[in-house]
Amino acid sequence: MPVALAPPAAGGDAARARAEWVAHRGTIDGADAMLPEADVYVDALFGTGLTRPIEGAARSLIEQLHPHASRVLALDVPSGIDADSGNVLGVAVHAALTVSFVAHKRGLFTGAALDHRGELMLDTLALPDELYEKFPSDIRLLDMRRMAGWLPVRARDAHKGSFGHVLAVGGDAGMGGAIRLAGEAALRVGAGLVSIATRAEHIAALNAGRPELMAHAIKDSAELTTLLQRASVVARGPGLGQNIWSRALWQAAIAAGKPAVLDADALNLLARKAIALPEGSVLTPHPGEAARLLASDTAAIERDRYAAVREIARRHRAVTVLKGAGSLIAHPDGEVAVCPWGNPGMASGGMGDVLTGVIAGLLAQGLPASRAARLGVGVHAQAGDAAASQGGEAGLLASDLFPHLRNLRNSRA
Repeated sequence: MPVALAPPAAGGDAARARAEWVAHRGTIDGADAMLPEADVYVDALFGTGLTRPIEGAARSLIEQLHPHASRVLALDVPSGIDADSGNVLGVAVHAALTVSFVAHKRGLFTGAALDHRGELMLDTLALPDELYEKFPSDIRLLDMRRMAGWLPVRARDAHKGSFGHVLAVGGDAGMGGAIRLAGEAALRVGAGLVSIATRAEHIAALNAGRPELMAHAIKDSAELTTLLQRASVVARGPGLGQNIWSRALWQAAIAAGKPAVLDADALNLLARKAIALPEGSVLTPHPGEAARLLASDTAAIERDRYAAVREIARRHRAVTVLKGAGSLIAHPDGEVAVCPWGNPGMASGGMGDVLTGVIAGLLAQGLPASRAARLGVGVHAQAGDAAASQGGEAGLLASDLFPHLRNLRNSRA
């Protein structure tokens, strides 16, 4: 079994391991050698502290591994992946399996790293449980078993008023579908009542397609006032737009002081003019919207998704969901949870609108913002996985999640 050595083993454990290998007649090829044919390639070029771009001989070795990705075992992290952020450092190994040691590396659960790690396993090296209790991991993976008790079983004498009233505000010209998706999602996870404030041209379609939604034609902010008074939670942003009508409804909804879920153009309006948000609000940006909130760019957001979601939550004092592969949920105090579910089929129009409605529906049922966001992201992602399992990822529609949302919500109660 030959070894290809890229970085020099200057000292410490690496030097000792090299000496033992040579003493047992192991062979070491230079970094410029061509990789031989093998059944398994073990990637152990770097440790977990690498943050610099991969260059020179190491880059050459990694590039030679690319055609053999199905036979690569990575140790701790695939070489070229930042263990903390998940960022690709110019080039990175594609592994079929990554075995992390002692503790999970948070960067392997989000962003670009998901396309490099393959199957992920943890080997604790038989360290005692008390050590993990003394030094807990900074990885907070969503755990449906732990979240199961957050929504209690419904009382037999419950009525629709027991489960909150969501007001979904949005649906500018040509965007009626977005606000319908948000409204129906809130119903599917158990909100007692859902009202829709939208353009008059969408009312007939909403009443015909989903009569359970209470659709209202809104011309200006004055007509929104009564609806806001009745609502317990406001979902704003899906299809909202950024014109005069949109800004008027946005300002009226903020002034009402109700807990809110902000998505899409509600986030873009917030980026244009930052204002204090009502307590208990949740922001749900994708990387592009996150970039606007931080006056940055999408590439910078993706380089360190953990830092980005923490900063947005801190600036706006609101629970924040950074959507994408390995969605992150940050509390203003800095704690971040990671969603281990979801699939590429969910990269389609309307999925974010559905998530907005899911979180709003859970807020309406009494969950605090942090729990509503975490449970909402988890249920949404698992519903996407369930829908994809029935017909594949390509062609998955946001509305395909609805029956699964209902099943998952009830399985958690």
